[in-house]
Amino acid sequence: MLGLLRRFLDTWAARAFFVVLVASFGLWGVADVVRNLGSDSALAIVGARRIELPELQDAYRRQLAQVTRMFGSETPPTAEIKKAVAGQALERLITNAVLENKVAELGLVVPDDALRQAVFDIPAFRGNDGKFNRATFEQLLRSNNLTEPRFLALMRSDLGTRQLVEALRASAASPDVLTKIVYEFSHEQRAANGVELPFAAAKNVAAPTEAQLQRYYENNQPRYQSPEYRRIRAVILSPETLSSEIQISEDDIKAAYEARKAEFNLPERRSVEVIVAQDEATAQKLATAWQGGADWATIQKQAEAAGASGVELSNATDVEFPAPELGRAVFAAALGTVPAPVKSALGWQVLKVTNITAGTTRSLESVRAEIRSKLLSDKATDILYARANKIEDALAAGTALENLPGDLGVAAVSGTLDAQGNTVEGQPAPIPGPPELRPALIKAVFDAKQGDVAHLVQAPNAKDGAQSFYAFEIADITAPATKSFDQVSAMVRADWTQEAMRHAQEEIAARILAAVKDGKPLAAVARENGALARPLPPTTRQTPAEGMPRELIAPLFTLKSGEVTMVETASSFVIAQLDRVIDPDLAADPSGVAKIREDMVKAISDDVEMLFLNALRSQAKPKINRAQLDQLTQAE
Repeated sequence: MLGLLRRFLDTWAARAFFVVLVASFGLWGVADVVRNLGSDSALAIVGARRIELPELQDAYRRQLAQVTRMFGSETPPTAEIKKAVAGQALERLITNAVLENKVAELGLVVPDDALRQAVFDIPAFRGNDGKFNRATFEQLLRSNNLTEPRFLALMRSDLGTRQLVEALRASAASPDVLTKIVYEFSHEQRAANGVELPFAAAKNVAAPTEAQLQRYYENNQPRYQSPEYRRIRAVILSPETLSSEIQISEDDIKAAYEARKAEFNLPERRSVEVIVAQDEATAQKLATAWQGGADWATIQKQAEAAGASGVELSNATDVEFPAPELGRAVFAAALGTVPAPVKSALGWQVLKVTNITAGTTRSLESVRAEIRSKLLSDKATDILYARANKIEDALAAGTALENLPGDLGVAAVSGTLDAQGNTVEGQPAPIPGPPELRPALIKAVFDAKQGDVAHLVQAPNAKDGAQSFYAFEIADITAPATKSFDQVSAMVRADWTQEAMRHAQEEIAARILAAVKDGKPLAAVARENGALARPLPPTTRQTPAEGMPRELIAPLFTLKSGEVTMVETASSFVIAQLDRVIDPDLAADPSGVAKIREDMVKAISDDVEMLFLNALRSQAKPKINRAQLDQLTQAE
């Protein structure tokens, strides 16, 4: 879990989110940086940088479109949402402007060769041969309403700010004491002795009398009710219902596979620790120490003392390393080994591969169904909206669902179902369309009232982005009804017996717990009560060991040695007495310690970056034209 969280925090999407979050606090919480600029046409001024209306409009519309897709077309953005989106879009532009100003102040530049290589390295611009393809490049720019000069300017700005931010992030380090604390917390194990009392193993539970069953039935009548049922008529419009009208040829599938080959065929990626030295002698000395068993923290200290520097590069392909010689050396090295130093334009590098993620190759046959589904969804989009408009017009004119024209490509369904989507027989009601449509339709049916006029509703988008629509009418509602005792007598008897067995085991568990708390041995008390104590496998906080009840983890880590606790699982009571605390041995797990250190460095880097951006923004004191910003959202 920690590793997954840290990997997410290392993405540019997560950084952008936190940049917006930090900047928003600055906008709404610091009054002295908000200024009305009077008649000035700029939306904001950051130093010498002016953010004009067209620039903000472009950013605002892109972000509003994303929000609209997120909520679905049936929920148009409110004035409050538009205002918030405009504020966030402006904050993104202000943050970029603050960074650009700092880059200019420090004199950082992006050479044309570096800009050209960065563009060539973008996978989306590559053709089927894996090389940069100008036609693809120009087509993607056109589809995103970007000119080549504008795109290159954005790229140059991004590369410049990356130089600044990445240099800042590279300064972050996780102190040994912090790494040790986090490692020990996550790897500490606890071993206990336990007694499990399954409900099903309860003994000497007397059979219930008729009077007891009758009383149990009366006290628990909600258990024995039939659910509310609703009989509906519905129509579904989706790519599936239109599939008979759409032809997907083999050539279409092959062409789509070729266009998405980079997505289906992923290259091998490697993570590596690298020391960069300026001379061969220093590099060789560090390599020898590393090969002799020194850990990454020690090597970093030795490198710093020798005037060298260390960096960690994560999950990169061979072409993503800053120097071709380094990339070749990384992919030639075995996992966990330190090869001979390698020389490149950056100097001398000593490296150690810490992780290898194998590449994947998916054949056309293995993704044929996925490609066909996506092509069907894409081709159905235009037809869907045209048909949806016709259905909406027909319903608005008073046409009943069953009288809709037969050439609209809808699937008509009718039947009775409960709030879980099951029929009277207890089977899932057959509802066509993507999986995301089913729960949306069922919820809408049980939120509606009988007599409500049918109208077309857009369902949540499917995972592949496919859209679908539905409309329904409620023909009849059957209210919940309590079943008679005779109808459910067998169920009542089973429930009563289960409860009695649970209660019997609870009494035994409470006796054992009390006796152990009084100082008696767990094993002896368990035997006296017809149970058996056994060692439970050592477990960590994060991942329960096999055979360790998950419900026991949290209380177990609050106990001192010899203390006892009791928990209830879905099928039993468990009494556990802490036997010992097993402290982790950092020296025996250098890779685990290195992983924790890597996670902490990434987290600290994120914090440093956020604080830096917040400080830059505070120093810049951006001036915002609040009246202009409000006019933007009102005009949209």
